Amino acid sequence: MLKAEIIRKQLHFKQPAGTSRGVYTTRKVWYILMTDTKNPKHVGVGECAPLPALSCDDVPEYEDVLKETCRHLEENSDTFLNNPSHILQNLEAYPSIRFGVETALAHYQAQSLQFWHTPFSKGKEGIPINGLIWMGNFDEMYHRIEEKMQQGFRCIKLKIGAIDFEKELELLAHIRNHFTPEQIELRVDANGAFSPTDALEKLKRLSDYQLHSIEQPIRAGQWEEMAKLCESTPFPIALDEELIGINHREEKIKLLDAIHPQYIILKPSLHGGIGGSEEWIELAAERGIGSWVTSALESNIGLNAIAQWTATLMPTLPQGLGTGMLFTDNIDYPLHIEGDCLWYHPEENEPDILTWLKNK
Repeated sequence: MLKAEIIRKQLHFKQPAGTSRGVYTTRKVWYILMTDTKNPKHVGVGECAPLPALSCDDVPEYEDVLKETCRHLEENSDTFLNNPSHILQNLEAYPSIRFGVETALAHYQAQSLQFWHTPFSKGKEGIPINGLIWMGNFDEMYHRIEEKMQQGFRCIKLKIGAIDFEKELELLAHIRNHFTPEQIELRVDANGAFSPTDALEKLKRLSDYQLHSIEQPIRAGQWEEMAKLCESTPFPIALDEELIGINHREEKIKLLDAIHPQYIILKPSLHGGIGGSEEWIELAAERGIGSWVTSALESNIGLNAIAQWTATLMPTLPQGLGTGMLFTDNIDYPLHIEGDCLWYHPEENEPDILTWLKNK
């Protein structure tokens, strides 16, 4: 028999995190704790954390849905543990909850933070990641870029659209004046900041800096305009917010066929959990569309789950998996950024998750 409960926590950022939806100083998170009723040490923990004003499941009744999900898990625990697909399918409209349930189950079954057997989980390979430059004023972003380059990152991602476009071009010029595209790969994320009327002109100006890609140049939902951009862009476009709320296979096919981007970016807690993200990747690959995985401001519990899964995909492109280190009150996991890779160190002791969860 399985007991399922919700533990709510509020995490605090080390420094304000500027996003397209505002500046975050705290992060509200719900954790699903699964426990074997006959063995209280046999547990699984999953992280559920919708992003305010962005996640399709950022709804007022979120906690009620979580509680109902836990009740359903308990009442159908034998079926769930042997064949979770039906319960997970019923959570399609709540990707962050589905992600939490999927990863709590993976933890419960593995009885270890090494959810799957990969070179990453064994500490033999790191996952290449990009260095993320948060939105800020010119001086803040300039110094963050300097820090990332000094730390040895070979791929840097800048969030743009928060300051004057000319100033953002200055930042890109600064990097290119010091590093060739072979030395530093540059990605930018516009978070939908451009208008359809000026987007192509801005893409042409950005292309002077030999960028790898740009995420979501115009806001989501403008399929016809985005398709035109993807067809005429001077460098690759990656979709991110565009995928949010597209949870059924038929809808995913329709979107990919309509827009046909060069890349898609998967955040499991936003894009259908692990199962939904795998479906996105499969459908994209069938159409010659590339992909990579990004975390979405998770604590180390969620970050580890995403990293363990990402390693099973055998990624070659840099992934976006550095954000679990952002909190002052994060749980200490055997995850470390070394150079431009995320590493898991299995020789380190696993943390006491239950004590951390229940410590208010």
